[in-house]
Amino acid sequence: MQRLFYVFVFIFSFQQISAQTLYKEFESAILGETRQLKIQVPRGYDDTDKSYPIVVVFDGDYLFEIVAGNVDYYSYWEDIPEAIVVGVNQVESRDSDTYYSEQNSLPIDDGAKFFEFVGMELLPYIEKVYRTEKFKVAVGHGLTANFINYFLLKAVPLFQSYVAISPDLAPDMTNFLKERLSGVETKTFYYLATSDKDVKHIKKGTDELNTALSGLDNKNLLRSFDSFEGPSHYSLPAHAIPKALESIFFVFRPISKKEYKETILKLDTSPVDYLKEKYATIKDLFGIDKTISINDFRAIAAAIKKTEKFEHYEALGKLARKEYPDTLLGHYYLGKFYEKTGKPKKAMKTYQSAYILEEIGGITKDQVLELSEQIKVDFGY
Repeated sequence: MQRLFYVFVFIFSFQQISAQTLYKEFESAILGETRQLKIQVPRGYDDTDKSYPIVVVFDGDYLFEIVAGNVDYYSYWEDIPEAIVVGVNQVESRDSDTYYSEQNSLPIDDGAKFFEFVGMELLPYIEKVYRTEKFKVAVGHGLTANFINYFLLKAVPLFQSYVAISPDLAPDMTNFLKERLSGVETKTFYYLATSDKDVKHIKKGTDELNTALSGLDNKNLLRSFDSFEGPSHYSLPAHAIPKALESIFFVFRPISKKEYKETILKLDTSPVDYLKEKYATIKDLFGIDKTISINDFRAIAAAIKKTEKFEHYEALGKLARKEYPDTLLGHYYLGKFYEKTGKPKKAMKTYQSAYILEEIGGITKDQVLELSEQIKVDFGY
């Protein structure tokens, strides 16, 4: 009996720390029927007051789990922000939900009603019940990958990011998107995917759309395209979703080896300014005040050392004191600044004053004391 109790406690604890998936019957006045929703909130949602981006998954009856699982996994490793994932089941209504006019390629009848349902009922409900940020992602496959584009055509687009996997495009959609995306005035992410084993007419249309969009010159359009080898139309989402998330949230990810080598080491400007701008962009795009990671501080410090532009240690130290005020990180970089710019006595005192602060990121009190003592020996203080 006692063993059973501990098993129950373990399962309950595991459920508490894992992402929670809720299943809801949603009564829609616009559709005149009940719709099934799947809603995943981040781990620890109930224990914080944080707000989160929204990922809306169309074809939620089969696509939700792929998206929700990848969002949970990537956010666990802090490669993307935590997000609320909302799946809309369409197993019995997919064709009618995505219905459009053959004359002008725009939603009509049940398609127009479903379009209104998403914008006037579903999203307002999610924003009212849950803590959300302004950043929203729409994910679709086949018919729904075409349909999500209609939200982009609004004067004020409903979503800031679109994941169109193997879209079964309406006749005029390529022209619609080319015209719309050429003039978007806010940052808009657009991910497009197909494969060599895709349905022939879908692959042809997707390739043509990619060609049309690749010719656009708009700094607000952040576009990405993948053409996979092997996956069928139906297995493609499992390959495309991870790539889409990586593409959309690339700026959120910690500084990679590639970014370090190909961008940071080649900067003509301050690498510390680059770091500040990276996190300002995260705030601007996703509405998230993200603390600068220790990994990113290390990357910038490594670049300063590698390029021997030691004057940038000062700005890095001041930034570290702001981000981690109770730790010795800022004092450590300021000590490096003084040491490398010919102020050994000031460096020694800065290292010494760091001893009362908390250790962080592998930088220890013993380490800063050793640096202080070495200066003392070298200069006879």
